[in-house]
Amino acid sequence: MSLVLGLETSCDETSAAVVEGGRKVLACVTASQVDIHRRYGGVVPELASRRHLEAFLPVVDEALTRAAVSPLDLDAVAVTVGPGLAGALVVGTAAASSLALAWKKRLVPVNHLEAHAYAAFLESAEDAAPSADGRGRRLPDLEPPFVVLIVSGGHTSLAELTRHVELRPLGETRDDAAGEAFDKVARLLGLGYPGGPAIDRLAAEGDPAAVALPRPLLKDGGLDFSFSGLKTALVYHLAAARERGEPVEVADLAASFQAAVVDVLVEKAFRALRLTGCSTLAVTGGVAANRGLRRALAARAAQEGVTLAVPEPRYCTDNAAMIAGLAHFLLAAGRPSFEEPLRVEPSLALGGGRKPRGRRGARGRGGGGPGSQRREASARRRR
Repeated sequence: MSLVLGLETSCDETSAAVVEGGRKVLACVTASQVDIHRRYGGVVPELASRRHLEAFLPVVDEALTRAAVSPLDLDAVAVTVGPGLAGALVVGTAAASSLALAWKKRLVPVNHLEAHAYAAFLESAEDAAPSADGRGRRLPDLEPPFVVLIVSGGHTSLAELTRHVELRPLGETRDDAAGEAFDKVARLLGLGYPGGPAIDRLAAEGDPAAVALPRPLLKDGGLDFSFSGLKTALVYHLAAARERGEPVEVADLAASFQAAVVDVLVEKAFRALRLTGCSTLAVTGGVAANRGLRRALAARAAQEGVTLAVPEPRYCTDNAAMIAGLAHFLLAAGRPSFEEPLRVEPSLALGGGRKPRGRRGARGRGGGGPGSQRREASARRRR
């Protein structure tokens, strides 16, 4: 059984984890930067990179201590090389390269998006029948093939894991990712940042049928997503209500918006199951922690006899355990490790390569806050 130290610094979490055999999490330590970026309404890349520099070694030390292992016990060091914020990725890859060199360990570059699929393999991943509160039993015997829905602040993608380390892309967002849309709508409603948890909490108090909102691309028969139009529809609804002097029930708006997003995600995911012939669905990424989405997925899975694998919330968000988990399977498949300095790929896509032009950047949250917007406006004025 391999013992891998995973390292994750693609956005605003500094994370280190020790994972045995690609599934058993011995320790996972994550330093969040939410409080730092909250005042800007989004992640400021420069601040994220500086915080990674400060937090990296303490997080690694704590992960090794909790796992009760030393560097000598490790078989490899794995690190995210993309997609993500360029500066944040550089911090992580430089530090990982240094540790691997000093400890004389193999160095494994990992695609962050593909690693999200491997959160479903972690020993604490949940079973196919989560209860109404989103809890459930473990699914330790999960094996490919299965469909994975990766839904987060920067990504909304569907893929089929045909066999280990072989992901076949099926669909992706054409504009905003679902988590990005949650953040933007939460800002419109005055709910602060991050928006996903705030909308999820408030939606429980509202009526999901109160406001008629569109379900973009739901009837097109395809597997791509689009959420910018949904956000725009909510903007127009708010503007019209205020122009008429009508009160705005924020809880109803939150519930209606969340219901629209959930309907699209669930329908597209089960459409992918039908098209691939798979009977297992894994749902990962930060938005997979959304309680409304979990309940809808559980109900649909029970109705259609589908096995549903949803990781614990701490493994849905960006974390190093999924990085170490995928690294084990890469090593088992004989994928090459690297002895030279790693090259970061901020626009890395599922299956390798770069995200096509015309689509949004790989990490939608990066630079999305007012701080970076002011810097961009200032740069335009100087030009």
